[in-house]
Amino acid sequence: MEKKLLTYAGLQKLENELQDLKAVKRKEVAEKIKEAREQGDLSENAEYDAAKDEQRDIEARIEEIEAILKNVEVVVEEEVDVAKVNVGCKVKVLDVEYKEELDYYIVGSTEANSLEGKISNESPLGMALLGKKVGAKVKVETQAGTFEYKILDIQRV
Repeated sequence: MEKKLLTYAGLQKLENELQDLKAVKRKEVAEKIKEAREQGDLSENAEYDAAKDEQRDIEARIEEIEAILKNVEVVVEEEVDVAKVNVGCKVKVLDVEYKEELDYYIVGSTEANSLEGKISNESPLGMALLGKKVGAKVKVETQAGTFEYKILDIQRV
């Protein structure tokens, strides 16, 4: 299995989620199942079925997080070389066509969240930016077309 890259903040977030799932969510769903069982006939008990589905989802997420954490490589942001784009960097780029400045935080695929400006190192833009220096121009092919960006700044977060 290939190593998953995570920033320290991403590692903390996953560890906290895992702790919450194990300590809180499991108990909550066990209580829901217990209450549903007390209602009698389980064959037509929607609450019981919903609680069992929720339990399955929780257990699947726990397994998923544990698998990620077993095979993780943490990027220490303080040690990131900002002479070129790396995972753990904040990158300011200029969209050449629209003359718009955009900020992106390059993270591992498990942390990506476009609404927060966090793009994966495995995304088309992330892959195009990795290893490039300030002043470099990159072309990114996406389903929506080809875009060109110029790297304006690279910072540690």
